[in-house]
Amino acid sequence: MRYASALSLLLLAPPALAMVPPHSGVIHTRSMPELSDIALFGMAVGGVWLARRALRKRFAKQADTPADTPKD
Repeated sequence: MRYASALSLLLLAPPALAMVPPHSGVIHTRSMPELSDIALFGMAVGGVWLARRALRKRFAKQADTPADTPKD
């Protein structure tokens, strides 16, 4: 029973903590990339690196195994 009340408090707390004040109406220019832009770029680089590594490993295995030669 104790866990049910704790779970209900956890489910109710995030919307209350996420209250963001409304926009002030002042427009700011971006002088540098946001942290989320940098993180997204880093994740994309990591994904491409992992995919290329997996493909290199896959094709290296195929090159190492001898192809079945037809027997006469």
